[in-house]
Formats: sequence, structure tokens, C-alpha cells
Amino acid sequence: MSQPVTESRPIAATRSYDARGLACPLPVLRARKLLAEMAPGEVLEIVTDDPVARIDLPHFCAEAGHAHLGLHEDGPDQFHTIRRA
Repeated sequence: MSQPVTESRPIAATRSYDARGLACPLPVLRARKLLAEMAPGEVLEIVTDDPVARIDLPHFCAEAGHAHLGLHEDGPDQFHTIRRA
């Protein structure tokens, strides 16, 4: 399984969503719904504190064809950046 790319500079998100407090599989389901509403090439930042999301969100992106651009962690919070396919 490939690891998410970690970018050194932030990528400007078109849309953001706070999924903290939501457990697996809800962060992925919310990301799927939001990405479906976005235009190709737009960028979603989703913030979660679910430890499993560091595996689930990159896997979801790979399966759905989206680009998981990066993961930044700050304490228990994970900031995932995803470009819609």
C-alpha cells in the first residue's frame, strides 16, 4: 500500500470540512460526498482525529482516482489534502 505524499508547503483548499469526532467510516463517507459535489481539480482539506483515517483516506483516494496530496498531523488532528479527479 502506498504512503500519502507529505508536502512541505500548504496547498490552498477550495473547500474544507471538520470531521473531528467522527469515527471510521464517517470521515471517508463525508469526503466522498463532498468530493462528488466538487469540480475536477478542486482541493478538499478534511480534518479528522480518527487514527484509522491516516490509512482509510489515502486508500479511498487511490480506489476512487482522487489524488491524496498530503497529510499534516498536529497532535491528534490530521489534515488531509485531496484533489478531486
